[in-house]
Amino acid sequence: MTKKLNELSIIEARDGLRTKKFSSRELVQACLDQIQKHDPKIHAFLALNDQAVKQAEKADLNLPLGGIPIAVKDNFLTIGLPTTASSKVLEGYQPHYESTVSKKLLAAGAIIIGKTNMDAWAHGSSTETSDFGSTKNPWNTDYLPGGSSGGSAASVAADMCMAAIGSETAGSIRQPAAWCGVTGFKPTYGRVSRYGVIAMASSTDSPGPITKTVTDSAEILNIIAGNDPQDATTSPRPIENYLKFPSQKTYTIGVPGEYLEVLSSPARALIESAVEVLKKAGHKIKTISLIPPKYSIGVYTILQRSEVSSNLARFTGVRYGHDRSFFGDEAKRRIMLGTYALSAGYYDQYYAKAQKVRTLIVTDFEKAFKDVDLIINPPSPGPALKVGATENEAMFGEMQDILVEPSSIAGLTGISVPCGFIDGLPVGFGFIGRQFDETKVLSLATQFQSLTSFHHAKPSLT
Repeated sequence: MTKKLNELSIIEARDGLRTKKFSSRELVQACLDQIQKHDPKIHAFLALNDQAVKQAEKADLNLPLGGIPIAVKDNFLTIGLPTTASSKVLEGYQPHYESTVSKKLLAAGAIIIGKTNMDAWAHGSSTETSDFGSTKNPWNTDYLPGGSSGGSAASVAADMCMAAIGSETAGSIRQPAAWCGVTGFKPTYGRVSRYGVIAMASSTDSPGPITKTVTDSAEILNIIAGNDPQDATTSPRPIENYLKFPSQKTYTIGVPGEYLEVLSSPARALIESAVEVLKKAGHKIKTISLIPPKYSIGVYTILQRSEVSSNLARFTGVRYGHDRSFFGDEAKRRIMLGTYALSAGYYDQYYAKAQKVRTLIVTDFEKAFKDVDLIINPPSPGPALKVGATENEAMFGEMQDILVEPSSIAGLTGISVPCGFIDGLPVGFGFIGRQFDETKVLSLATQFQSLTSFHHAKPSLT
């Protein structure tokens, strides 16, 4: 069956544009039509680019992303489009400069079609904490899309754009990608600039792509990765060609039993089937042991709340935005807990101790990677949960991100790709690599998608 224009991947769309099968204007309009038809129910977007069609008409198709419509999470500053981080504090805020990521996308010819919904300040794993209303899962709108990049994941799953940009602090790319049945890639911390991204937890925030295929993620990473003088935490290491996979065709892949134990029984069966696909392809599967992921919850909670209290201190309403009475309940809780953890008499007891355990987690991964090339890392304990699941659940995000918090704390790179369905809802399969081992992660994920067809499945939108 012939795909509609809005259903194309980046690679397919670029080929079609360059061979003049269709125009960028037609491509962008197809996505806008899809948004108009389905977004009232899904609510993936907070703002649309009213100049998108005009920009498409002038697009340079010789550029890597020339004429390709891409959505951007609403915590990336964008000139000409409001940036709110889904918080009433910044409602109507118009940035005066461009984030490095969106600037690189524009330079590569992309059309930023709009800004996507998210958990307010990226606080959550559901997109239910958005001050502008929750995004719904395109596979079943009675369910959540995950978060905090829920709008980005839902927009890609619903074919409202070719790809989207998200950010991950502890699962916020991989978990919503898993729940929405798309590909979510988290680069190594410091591989992609955070300049112009509204900070949540500065020591783990990692911008990255949410796409329809692994190849598309590699394509976007080629564009947005690299050192940035505006962000001292970016690595000076040269970027690779992430589309040029290593000559090594098979890997030794570690399977941590402690992670499988966290999965629901149906999800574990799908993950084990996915591992079997890799085994049959010639990869060596090795059982390994890692620090149980439950210990990362306390570490992440202390570190993240502490950094949140520091980063949100600048939002006073004096220079921009509204005053602090506009903060939502979740932001207030995180600010108070973080301020307490950093206060005199408690810093050593909480924050300093959490940093020590963080070092143990980093060391544990380094030890494991001496014996394996990559490690299986499911993004979520199971499929999407129902709308309303976050009510009266103060630790909802931490529990849903339990499997990816350790790798985020350690600054590792990882990915989520679809591996099956439970009751009509997608389930994600993931693996992590050493810091700056993006090409191995992308290589194995591409192999998996070449051997399976789960990423071709589409939700039946009504």
